[in-house]
Amino acid sequence: MTSHDNAPGASAGPAATASAKLLDFETRNVGENAHYAMIWLHGLGADGYDFVPVAQAMPQFNGLGARYYFPHAPMRPVTINNGMVMRAWYDILGFDLRRDEDRNGIAQSLQQVEALRDHIAADGIPHERQILAGFSQGGVIALRSGLGSPRPPLAVLGLSCYLADPEGIEQWKSAAASRIPVFMGHGSQDPVVPMPLGQQARDHLKHAGISVEWHEYPIPHSVSPQEIVDIDTWVLQQIQRAAST
Repeated sequence: MTSHDNAPGASAGPAATASAKLLDFETRNVGENAHYAMIWLHGLGADGYDFVPVAQAMPQFNGLGARYYFPHAPMRPVTINNGMVMRAWYDILGFDLRRDEDRNGIAQSLQQVEALRDHIAADGIPHERQILAGFSQGGVIALRSGLGSPRPPLAVLGLSCYLADPEGIEQWKSAAASRIPVFMGHGSQDPVVPMPLGQQARDHLKHAGISVEWHEYPIPHSVSPQEIVDIDTWVLQQIQRAAST
């Protein structure tokens, strides 16, 4: 386990990311040599440790040489929770998740994730061998970051989440977005981010020419063991696809 506090970010990216404070994060290496990186962005009120068990639950990906990054979202007051300070990628301003967007908070987190990806690239795993995954709020940031970055990742996963600023997708998506495979998983019993929001996100992405593989699970606002199995298989397929092109 490696924890980084106030470490400097890499300067390879745009000016917007050069000044972004590098997120605190945990890492797990699986195997002697790390050829691929998977970044997991947790949900509201959790932290990077929430998804650490995933590092032992993806044998197919691990067999290729994996390094996992589990960043901790910044601490911030969350309006919908009476201003309580907790780890959040952005503020939740109201019950309408799509209408009440904290655009400044989202933009800040996008810069921080981009700075982390630059740091990982400087550490030996280039952007095109990075996989960006996120759950709930983390999934919102993963979709926007991965599909909007000028340095596209190998693949993006958005779990139990929605799409921020879908109407502006033609403005914020990158030129390479249509070539980035996306996995979306959602629980049919989710009371926090209802599945129709995930389906709307899927449809917006597809309409914008982005390839999405959609999975539904009979679960609430959580990630199931079967979902991790499906992700492991899907990630292996995307790595094989990228290697053959």
